[in-house]
Amino acid sequence: ALVRALQAIEGLKGDNEDQNVGIALLRRAVEAPLRQIVANSGDEPSVVVDKVKQGSGNFGYNAATGVYGDMIEMGILDPAKVTRSALQAAASIGGLMITTE
Repeated sequence: ALVRALQAIEGLKGDNEDQNVGIALLRRAVEAPLRQIVANSGDEPSVVVDKVKQGSGNFGYNAATGVYGDMIEMGILDPAKVTRSALQAAASIGGLMITTE
């Protein structure tokens, strides 16, 4: 779900340099879980992330088997609501840290 979210922020530009840095950090952060799962499985994260980005719909990577394909057909479900809530909470905390003096 997170790699698909990258498509929504691909062309996003901030109003200033600070916002652009934040957007770049968000891009890296949404790739991090997939990169870590792939690294833990012993595969190359950059290759897998690039291939998953090129896919569409439910296309993804099964780290247990090393197979690309439809995640639902492979029985792998991503709890999108939990993922969205975690991302919102992280962004909220990040905003608080930036504005705290």
